[in-house]
Amino acid sequence: MDLVIRDARVIDGTGRASYRADIAVHEGRITEIHRQDNDNGNGGGPRPSAAKTLDAEGLVLAPGFIDMHAHSDLALLRDPAHTAKAAQGVTLEVIGQDGLSYAPVDDRTLAQVRRAITGWNGDGDDIDFDWRTVGEYLDRLDRSHGGHGIAVNAAYLIPQGTVRMYAMGWDDRPATPAELDRMRQLVADGMREGAVGMSSGLTYTPGVYADDSELTQLCRVVAAHKGYYCPHHRSYGAGALQAYEEMVELTRSANCPLHLAHATMNFGVNKGKAPDLLALLDDALARGADITLDTYPYTPGCTTLVAMLPSWASEGGPEAILARLRDDASAEKIRHHMEVIGADGCHGVPIEWDTIEVSGVSDPGLASCVGKTIARSAAQRGEEPWVTARRLLIDDNLGSTILQHVGHEENVRAIMRHRVHTGGSDGILQGFKPHPRAYGTFPQYLGRYARELGVMSLEETVAHLTSRPAARLRLPDRGLVREGYRADLVLFDPQTVAAGSTFEAPRTLPTGIPHVLIDGRFVMRDGRRTDVLAGRAIRRTP
Repeated sequence: MDLVIRDARVIDGTGRASYRADIAVHEGRITEIHRQDNDNGNGGGPRPSAAKTLDAEGLVLAPGFIDMHAHSDLALLRDPAHTAKAAQGVTLEVIGQDGLSYAPVDDRTLAQVRRAITGWNGDGDDIDFDWRTVGEYLDRLDRSHGGHGIAVNAAYLIPQGTVRMYAMGWDDRPATPAELDRMRQLVADGMREGAVGMSSGLTYTPGVYADDSELTQLCRVVAAHKGYYCPHHRSYGAGALQAYEEMVELTRSANCPLHLAHATMNFGVNKGKAPDLLALLDDALARGADITLDTYPYTPGCTTLVAMLPSWASEGGPEAILARLRDDASAEKIRHHMEVIGADGCHGVPIEWDTIEVSGVSDPGLASCVGKTIARSAAQRGEEPWVTARRLLIDDNLGSTILQHVGHEENVRAIMRHRVHTGGSDGILQGFKPHPRAYGTFPQYLGRYARELGVMSLEETVAHLTSRPAARLRLPDRGLVREGYRADLVLFDPQTVAAGSTFEAPRTLPTGIPHVLIDGRFVMRDGRRTDVLAGRAIRRTP
């Protein structure tokens, strides 16, 4: 054997009670589980031996955590260490989220999408975009950093907004039959090349312009290739329940598995309404629907400031947005829509500027805005909040990110208990003051919600973060501590594991997670990042 981990408390990902065992690893796989009881008949036999051993007394050994909603599309290429995720025990991320990412593209689309999601991933000036197809992007992940690979494994969702941008630009209109055929072909190609499904951002342009008929046609292609649909749906505020129901019915019609991205119930209109969402899902599940969801264990959300605008203001792309913002009459129309009517970008709720905190800017000269709400910055300037927001959008070239303080703790707790729940950080790594979920989601689940609050048992929490997402991704050999499975493993101290990241210091690493292995190789050892690059692109299982 290459390695034996001795005397670990094994939480195997099934949700069942933990047990003590030695775990033997060889050539990247778990080759023996020697339990220290006699339940499986080998507790009294000889313990496995290996060239290397690790004493895990006092530590839990679990499958590596799967981040079902990540925004590391460029970070994996940019940063070989990627400690933000490795230090949390994350061994696999699902990227290509919210309908906007970097494949499939042509030259025009690549330039546009880079501009559109600068706030998520940076402008990419430090990246060699030497791919255009989904397959080429996955290949690029595998040969990154001198051919050694990436920090953690990554699976990819085809971004529906990017596909629409590629096929028909930024127009707010139905697709022609030829354009729909082109989109169907792009999705089919991406699925054949290894994507695990398709994402949408139905409050983000241009994906928001797709009607249900168009989305249903694309979901049928995804289903034919055994993938799943992951929508950021049309509202998490006013009309949230109707938006969830729309996705349930759409995927039922397409016969496509559904995974609801960051499934929250936000804004004042939804306080205490998580049970209504869960009842909707339970009814659909009882009728045979294939549904899962992910959440992050925090109340504020995180996105870009430009995403708050009404979708009509974004038609035509970034340059058209800036032109409207610079025009006084158009800007006043945008303000009225946002502050009085409730823009679809702000989920149909009139915006409350005291809930919008700037978390990052593209222009370092605007750093004084970071950490302040728009309302506070406006008060300091002696002007109305929209004046401040408009200036920031223009001066930062639409690149500002925000925290949106509109969540409800009781909703967060209720949803995470559900049997189809999985964990997703939705972590944006850009900005001077990113959301702490990017560095803290998984230890936050283990430390605060399992140990401190008792919302779920530790065994159940681990299942939500491992086997359940692995099942959604149809991974045949990940997500459980089981003989023959990949040795993607995390060891943590159940008494001390905690998120170090806070809203004041969001890039602080967690505590109580000393060891993380991918393919049997230590990517974290004694709490420090090694130089191992064991991550690879995880392609859809045929």
